[in-house]
Amino acid sequence: MMLIPAHHFRDIERKPQYLQPEKCIPPPHPRPAGAMWFIRDGCGIACAIVTWFLVLYAEFVVLFVMLIPSRDYVYSVINGLVFNLLAFLALASHCRAMLTDPGAVPKGNATKEFIESLQLKPGQVVYKCPKCCSIKPDRAHHCSVCKRCIRKMDHHCPWVNNCVGENNQKYFVLFTMYIALISLHALIMVGFHFLHCFEEDWTKCSSFSPPTTVILLILLCFEGLLFLIFTSVMFGTQVHSICTDETGIESLQRKKQQRRERRGSWKSVKETFGGDFSLNWFNPFSGPRHPKPLSDRDWVRQVSSVSDTENTETTTEEPSEEPKDEDFAEVVDE
Repeated sequence: MMLIPAHHFRDIERKPQYLQPEKCIPPPHPRPAGAMWFIRDGCGIACAIVTWFLVLYAEFVVLFVMLIPSRDYVYSVINGLVFNLLAFLALASHCRAMLTDPGAVPKGNATKEFIESLQLKPGQVVYKCPKCCSIKPDRAHHCSVCKRCIRKMDHHCPWVNNCVGENNQKYFVLFTMYIALISLHALIMVGFHFLHCFEEDWTKCSSFSPPTTVILLILLCFEGLLFLIFTSVMFGTQVHSICTDETGIESLQRKKQQRRERRGSWKSVKETFGGDFSLNWFNPFSGPRHPKPLSDRDWVRQVSSVSDTENTETTTEEPSEEPKDEDFAEVVDE
């Protein structure tokens, strides 16, 4: 049996301080299925709080500056219901994206005992993450903020204080969609409100003073325009990622990776949103179609030829050099 690094082919056994097998011990109390997931990251928590504050600010301006003072009761009720429904769905999607396990790989399972239990056959390989002592299944990547390997990791988003991965991508897509919709709705109402105030007396179109009303509306207009552009772009990139079955990280590493078989666009969309098309696709309280628990064969990858790895340079660095962040592969020779 031969140990070969996945990228620069350094022997991990010659760097024992980089991945210490005695530290690769599974947690004594694994998280129960369905347990709440929360990342204790100061920047992410601050961004999440700012997100909620901005949505609640928009809620305040829409209700107390534009709708409640309006004399058109039907206009106020309809727009109030639509805006509040979209805001509720946006915040619910944000909570689900933030508090859902994105697809974390079990931590500390890269032990010799577990690898031996996989009974690797000639030409098979397992990739070990030297940061979290985990065996990485296909399409998993390590997040330095979550400090875990995440299956189908697209990126880490500070605005939801979580990674966007296999289990919560649906909620992130819904979050960006609903934020874009309430931003567009708010901009349209601001435009109508300005026209109404120009036609009538400013003192009668709002319960606040004219200068205060103008400042609040301008701030809401700026916020709505900024969020509309940002979330629309994010929504578009996420939909493209789902349809092409290629995460953001995979698209950046496309030239370095070997070609893999991709699923069809419709199949990928159904797996992300939870089955055939229905209203549940737009429901943040309805989960995606969760994959089956990882089996032994999911940890193992097949290499095209072990001789290809043998022909690669296997030199080691000087002991004084800091090891780089890499994955390492354990290969079985013929």
